[in-house]
This record gives sequence, C-alpha cells and structure tokens, in this order.
Amino acid sequence: METVFWCFLIGGVLFTLITVFIGDVLGDWLEASFEFPGLDWLKPIVIAGAGTAFGGAGILLSKYTSLGSGAVLAVSLLIAVAAALLVFFGFVIPAANSETSTGFSMRELEGKIGEVTIPVPGKGYGEVMIKFGAANTIHTASSFDGMPLSAGTRIVVVKVSDGVVSVSGLEM
Repeated sequence: METVFWCFLIGGVLFTLITVFIGDVLGDWLEASFEFPGLDWLKPIVIAGAGTAFGGAGILLSKYTSLGSGAVLAVSLLIAVAAALLVFFGFVIPAANSETSTGFSMRELEGKIGEVTIPVPGKGYGEVMIKFGAANTIHTASSFDGMPLSAGTRIVVVKVSDGVVSVSGLEM
C-alpha cells in the first residue's frame, strides 16, 4: 500500500513541477480535458492537490501511527477530500472571481467620456484619455465638429474609425 501512496505523492509533485515550467500549455490542455458540465470542482489543480495530500498523508500515517492499512486508507482519503475542498474554496473560486479583462473593442469607446491630454486641433490629431473599466486608455483623437479642444477639456467619443476616436467637447 505504501507504493500506492508514494506514486500519488510523486505524481503530485511532478505535476506541480511540470506546471511551473509549462503551466500555460499544460493548463489549457488539462482544463479542456476535465470540463464536465456541472462539475466545476473537477479542475486539474484540485485533483493534483488531493492526490498529493492523499499520498503524503498515507505515507505519514503508515510510518508514524499504529493504524491498520484500512484505517490509513480511510483517513488518507478524508485528508485528500479536505485538501481538495481547501484548494477549491481557497484558491480556485477566489482566482476565478478575481479575473478581470482589460481587453475591449474600439467600438465600445463610442459614448465614453474622457479628457484631452494633448490638445486636439480643429483639423488634425491630438490625444485623449478615456476611463474604461478600472483602467485609463490613451487614444489618438480628432475633433468631430472641427472645433479645437485644449488639454484638460472633458470630451465624449462620438465616432471611432481607423483606430482614431472622433471627439466633441462635453459641456456641463
């Protein structure tokens, strides 16, 4: 039975080391392999954590307690389940909830309010800063109505074309 525990422990440690070095490639592949509808808890990191805990607990309980092999197996399984729950609720769920995307489409900028950072002449280009989500983005801008806009002027994005935002002064 000790050989089984050692296999689980070594397998978990190897999985961890491999994940550190090629985690993105391996993680994407494994994530797709373990997608089962309704089983959000069945993630590679949860399975690896439980397997490693099972192996480590089995080895320690075999060597340092007087429990029989059935009891060692049962307690090791309980420890593995506890470790899986700890990994899932302590790492997987908080990590999934904290993900934010900084990507956006230029078309999403239409209607957004910002501020001129480099003056926008009546004909020509300047620069504006637009708050988008939790970040500020800087964009090349032209005047929509042909009126010059000085630095610090609040603006609204009217149109986006060819990577340039057409803006108009925002009167408040």
